Amino acid sequence: MTEQVGESYDVVVIGGGAAGLSGALTLARARRSVLVVDAGAPRNAPADGVHGLLAREGIRPAELLERGRAEVRGYGGQVIDGEVGAAAHEGDRFTVALTDGRRVRARRLLVTTGLVDELPEVPGLRDRWGREVLHCPYCHGWEVRDRAIGVLATGPLSVHQALLFRQWTADVTYFTHTMPPPSGEQAEQLAARGIRTVDGAVAALEIVEDRLVGVRLGDGRLVRRDALAVSPRMVTRAGFLAALGLLPAAHPSGAGEQIPADATGRTDVPGVWAAGNVTDLAAQVGAAAAAGTVAAAAINADLVAEETRQAVAAHRDPFSAQSEARTSELVMGDRRHGV
Repeated sequence: MTEQVGESYDVVVIGGGAAGLSGALTLARARRSVLVVDAGAPRNAPADGVHGLLAREGIRPAELLERGRAEVRGYGGQVIDGEVGAAAHEGDRFTVALTDGRRVRARRLLVTTGLVDELPEVPGLRDRWGREVLHCPYCHGWEVRDRAIGVLATGPLSVHQALLFRQWTADVTYFTHTMPPPSGEQAEQLAARGIRTVDGAVAALEIVEDRLVGVRLGDGRLVRRDALAVSPRMVTRAGFLAALGLLPAAHPSGAGEQIPADATGRTDVPGVWAAGNVTDLAAQVGAAAAAGTVAAAAINADLVAEETRQAVAAHRDPFSAQSEARTSELVMGDRRHGV
């Protein structure tokens, strides 16, 4: 579907996943002109289904986004395919430049571009990502319940991840890979839960008939496994924010980076909000969608406050040409549902 892109919007939402579409839906229902720019690279695209999402359990990720887009458009919002290359201040607004040359303006920005998972450099691992290679037990633990699961140590959360997956199966093996073997309390925890530790670097995944059957170690040993959990380093997709002075910060857990924001998604840059995984590494689809709604409500309240200040100024000085013009703009804006 080709849509005519306007020049200016109340809000441009950068990212068309659960957070972005949920935010756009809320804003469109608030009678705001809203444009969603979606680069079309959802993080959960390899997954067979979305899990833990009430009333939509198991829905295909692509179908969820398709439904979300239709709902946004049903309230007058616009959704386009494109990638944002830069964002900059222009007076009291923002200019958003797409990599294909299109440019739009916005009074506010909602950034929901999500994360990129940086996976360990193990041959065969990326090809199985979202299939037998997993990250979140709450997203995919049920699908591998009672099976032989391996946990590849890659960072500070790996032991915690092994202990979590133990909830879904009694057969968990912890591969130290390039990390030091667990010691002290962590070693005791793994042993107490019956989680076997295997030292040595993992050289590759063993695939037979398009199915993971085991983990091949550098010394040639094969450890049979049906699934492998990893903790990727999570990196924000928000390089375009640098020009606005908004840079990612390291997550306290050491698992990656995020855009700092308050509980409503408001960032340190006035007029810019963020929601979803770009500011919350642990958010599942439902939490990301909820964060998009919260941010959208905060953005609308911020715009209402701005418009009220302008209306009060016009009311106090009704004979000012500037105030008169601004009052007319506000009235017409309400009537035509846009800027």
